[in-house]
Amino acid sequence: MATVRICVCGDEGTGKSSLITSLVKDVFVTNKIQPVLPQITIPPSIGTPENVTTTIVDTSALPQERTNLNREIRKSNVILLVYSDHYSYERVALFWLPHFRSLGVNVPVALCANKSDLSGNSNTEQVVEDEMLPVMAEFKEIDSCIRTSAREHHNINEVFFLCQKAVTDPIAPLFDSKESNLKPACVSALERIFYLCDKDQDGYLSDSEIYDFQNKCFGKPLGAEDLENIKQAISKYSDTSVTPKGITQEGFILLNKMFAEKGRHETIWIILRTFHYSNSLSLYTSFLSPKFDIPPNTSAELSPAGYRFFVALFLLFDKDNDGGLSPSELSALFAPTPGLPLAWSADSNSFPSSTVCNESNHITLQGWLSQWSMTTFFSPKTTLAYLAYLGYDPADHNTTSALPLTKPRKRTRHGKRVAKTERNVLLAYILGGPGSGKSSLLDAFLSHPFSPTYHPTIKPRTAVNSVELTGGKQCTLILEELGELEPAILENPAKLKAADIVVYTYDSSDPDSFAYIPSLRTQHAHLDEMPSLYVALKADMDKLTQRGDVQPEEYTSGLGMQKPLHVSVTWGSISELFVQVAEAALWPDRALPAGREGKGKDVDWVRVGRCWGCGGRGWGGGCGDLAEGGEGVGGYTQVTFYNQEAENLSNLRLLSSQYQVSSFKAAANSKSAQEVFQASAPFEVISERETDLL
Repeated sequence: MATVRICVCGDEGTGKSSLITSLVKDVFVTNKIQPVLPQITIPPSIGTPENVTTTIVDTSALPQERTNLNREIRKSNVILLVYSDHYSYERVALFWLPHFRSLGVNVPVALCANKSDLSGNSNTEQVVEDEMLPVMAEFKEIDSCIRTSAREHHNINEVFFLCQKAVTDPIAPLFDSKESNLKPACVSALERIFYLCDKDQDGYLSDSEIYDFQNKCFGKPLGAEDLENIKQAISKYSDTSVTPKGITQEGFILLNKMFAEKGRHETIWIILRTFHYSNSLSLYTSFLSPKFDIPPNTSAELSPAGYRFFVALFLLFDKDNDGGLSPSELSALFAPTPGLPLAWSADSNSFPSSTVCNESNHITLQGWLSQWSMTTFFSPKTTLAYLAYLGYDPADHNTTSALPLTKPRKRTRHGKRVAKTERNVLLAYILGGPGSGKSSLLDAFLSHPFSPTYHPTIKPRTAVNSVELTGGKQCTLILEELGELEPAILENPAKLKAADIVVYTYDSSDPDSFAYIPSLRTQHAHLDEMPSLYVALKADMDKLTQRGDVQPEEYTSGLGMQKPLHVSVTWGSISELFVQVAEAALWPDRALPAGREGKGKDVDWVRVGRCWGCGGRGWGGGCGDLAEGGEGVGGYTQVTFYNQEAENLSNLRLLSSQYQVSSFKAAANSKSAQEVFQASAPFEVISERETDLL
C-alpha cells in the first residue's frame, strides 16, 4: 500500500490536535494551537512500517463541520478515535462508532484514551478492563486500544504506529477476538506454510527446519535459547504440541495464536507475506498466475529445475518406496492445493489412467513426470499455479523460470515446416475410422493389457509417456484420440497446428477400414500440410484387400510417403512404432506428403528433399542440393532445382526417367544443372526475383 490515511476523530477538547502536534514537534506544545490542524504527510523515510507514506488528517466535532468530517472519514484507511474523560468516553459507543457505521465505512478503528496524566492513580490494566474491553466486545471494528498523554509525550509515536499497523498488518483477517481464535482462512494458510516448511514430511518441524523457517521469514538466525523458550511457551497451552521430534502443526498454530493475542499480529503477517499471501489471505495473483504468453508455433516445457522439483516431490511422498503414488500418498502431496488439476479429472481422461501406472494402478515416477509434461504442454498456467501451491519458489520468486519456451517451429515462406522440431514434448493426433484400433493403440502405449471388447470413444482421450529415441535421447509423446470432436478439431486450423504429427490408422483385417482415410483427407484439406504416418493395425490377423479405388500401399506411394507400417498391439515390438511416431514428429520434412504444383509461377512447396545426384539417400532425405516438386501421375511433373552451388549432377537424369519429369527449373547460375537437363527435359531459367522467392 502506498499511503496510510489516518482520520483523527473525537469530541472537542479531547486533545486530538495536541497528539498530532506532539508527534510532529516531538515535544508537548504549551502555547495555544489552532482548533483544527492542516493535513500532515509523513514520508516513508521517517521510520514508517512497510515504507508507506502516512497522511494524518485532523477533524472537528462541531455540527457545522459535519460534512467535512464525513468526507474525511470516508477517505481514510484507519480512524483514530480519541476520548479523554467520562463524557467523551460515553460518546464513543453512543455516537461515534454508530456514526461510522451509518456512513458505511469498513476501516479499522484505533481507540485512544488521551490525557492519561489527568486520570490520577488508575493504571492502564484497569482502564483497559473497565473501559476499552467492553467497547471492543461490542464493536468489532476496533482494532486496538492505547492510553496516551500529549503533555507527558507518553505513547505518542506508538498510537500512530498502531494506526499504521492497523492498515498494513490488519488483525481482523487473522483473529476473531470474540471467539479468541485464529480465523479459518488464517489457520488454512498457516497449515499450508507448515506443510511447506516440513521438508521431510514427518509431521513435525525439527530444530533445523525451524531455523530455516526463521531465516526465510525474518532474515536472521534464531538462538537455541530462544527456540527453547518458544517450545516452553507452546507447551503451556498443549503438552502434545512439542515432542522430541519437533513442533507439531497444532503447536505451530498455537504459536501464531499467541502472537495475535499479544498484539504481535505483524509477526504473523511477516510469515504470511514471506509465503506470498495477500491481505485477503489468498496467494498473490502475480505469484499464482504470473503473466505468461506463448507466441505462435511455440510451446512451454518444464525446465530441468522444474523436473527436479517434481521428482523430489514424488520421492518425498512415496512413503512405502514401491515406486508408485497411492491415492493416500497423492492426497498428502496435493494437501496444500485445491486438489487435482481439473483437467486431470475429466471423465474421458481421468487421472491416472492417462499415463503410466504400476500393477496396483499407482502412478509411477515416469508417469508422474509425463503427466506434468502434458499439463505444461496443454495448460502451462495450470502448471505455474501448482508450482506455486506446492512450494516452488526460486530466488527471484518467478515461477515462470521453470517453464522455458521452445524455439518456434520454422516454416518456409509458403508456410510449411522444415528442419528439425526443437521440442521435447510432442503431440500426435490419432485418426482413423471406428473400430480401427485407436483406443487399443493408446492402451498399448501405456502398457495396459489388451482388451478385445470394443468401446467407442466419445470424448477426446489422451495418453502420455516417455519415448527413448535412436541414440538414447528421450522425449515425451502425447497421443490424442479425438472421439466425436474429430470434425470440429480438424476444421480448426489452430487446433490442428498444435499437433506435431497426424497418425492415420486402419484395420488391415477389415476391407472397409482404409476408405475412411482418403475421405477424411478430402474433407479437411489442411491435413495435407501436416506431417503424417500411416499405420495398419491388427496385423496379427489375416490381411484383407481393401475395397476402393486404391490400396493403402499405392495411396501412400502416390503421395510420396512411406508405406503403412503393419503392427499389432499384441506384439512386443509395438514400442518401436511410438519411436517412429516421435522421430517423424521431430523431423517433419521426412513425413510430409509430396508437394503439389501451385498456380502460376509461385509453387506452394510441401516437401523439401535432396537430389540423388549428390549421393544422398534419395528424395526426401539425402545429403546434397535442395529440390522440390509438384505431384504428377508418376510422382513429379515438374522439378524446381534452386541450389546455386550445384555440382556432380550427372545422375539427375534418373529423375526424368523414374518420375516422368516433363520440365525442370534451375537458378540462373546453375550451369551444370542446365547442361544435364537440356538433354532430358525442357529447361527453364528462373529469374533473379523468382530465385529470391524460393
